[in-house]
Amino acid sequence: MLRSTATRTYGPPTASLCPNRSPTRTLYLVHNTNPPVTPARLALADGSVFHGLGFGATGRGIVSTAEVVFNTAMCGYQESLTDPSYTGQILVATFPLIGNYGVNEEDVESKKVQVAGFVVRELAHRHSNYRATSDLSTYLARNNVLGLTGIDTRALTRRLRVAGVMSGVLTDRQDLSDAELVRMAREAPSMAGQNLVPAVGCSSKQTWSETLGDWRPPSASGPTRRYRVLALDCGAKANILRHLSDRGCDVTIIPHDTPASEIEAKFKRGEADGLFISNGPGDPAAVDKTIATLRELLTGPKAINIPTFGICLGHQLLSLALGAKTYKLKFGHRGANQPVLNTTTGKVEITSQNHGFAVDVESLKKVNGEATHFNLNDMTLAGFRLKGRPVFAVQHHPEASPGPHDAGYLFDQFVNAMATRSS
Repeated sequence: MLRSTATRTYGPPTASLCPNRSPTRTLYLVHNTNPPVTPARLALADGSVFHGLGFGATGRGIVSTAEVVFNTAMCGYQESLTDPSYTGQILVATFPLIGNYGVNEEDVESKKVQVAGFVVRELAHRHSNYRATSDLSTYLARNNVLGLTGIDTRALTRRLRVAGVMSGVLTDRQDLSDAELVRMAREAPSMAGQNLVPAVGCSSKQTWSETLGDWRPPSASGPTRRYRVLALDCGAKANILRHLSDRGCDVTIIPHDTPASEIEAKFKRGEADGLFISNGPGDPAAVDKTIATLRELLTGPKAINIPTFGICLGHQLLSLALGAKTYKLKFGHRGANQPVLNTTTGKVEITSQNHGFAVDVESLKKVNGEATHFNLNDMTLAGFRLKGRPVFAVQHHPEASPGPHDAGYLFDQFVNAMATRSS
């Protein structure tokens, strides 16, 4: 673990707003940490090995085997580290300097760090932010996660982009040879076929009450009526639930394997107004219990007409439940600047995305699904609606965290669907 100390640094004098007062100097509290010294390595299944220095949970004999993916966002590393969708993955940050604003107790998407490892070009040895409560290395150490710094992340990202994401092994153990690490990476199971939702979703019903608080955007002002939302938890990001709460929703989080009969009964008794399906990790086709629940609710003779909204994995699960197909992307979409075309408005929205699977648009059309959004980088499906029903979903993240708020209107669309149904 790196030791942190604090020093006071004063900025240059600035003119005072009051003419009779002397110029003021801004006080910055800068935290300094000792640079990493422990050798560490990342070995990929293609045989390449990247040597650098470890940070975070060093000296604990950690050998982390997982799928290696990259994220192109310039900031928001704490939100990414705690995003349950990254479960089972080693995350590579393409931005060259990470950690310069530290971490805090608020900008989290779950209760712990979810990534299997974190790789950066340069770890900042000084962090300064009035909200910071810790440096990044200490934060990872508390969560028993190993980081790697001092490698060429541009070369690593290019390798993953050209060859596709692959398994890797991250460790600071020196008793393992490069050849042994490569062998371990090659023997690791693929993300395809893995159901990781049970590892991150809740196991019992919970009530959500947290809102956006001081970070509330101007558009997030809830109606006077409270709408009751059942949220199927496949690994929900906290900021999604905050947005729902801020828009006048009483959110009840339920396990991903909740039977359709139980959900249907709540709607028939008037105990729920809408159904939300969250983001989450792993292969959507492997989440069979959630797919079966949604299929029973949305198709067949017992289908009920309930406002339904899915995000990311929820988008994929809804598609599969309707009878569409999903497939694995070469290197996925992970970043905060993904352009998406809204086919209804003709406008382009800049979105935050984090997914390695996509929905086959042609198979969706065959089951009464209508495409509403497309990713302009590769024209993959980014959103759809079910014709004639208040059911819609998007592949991107309208809650951002991190990222732009261009797609925040989707939460309002969900609330409006519940309002229409109850009027």
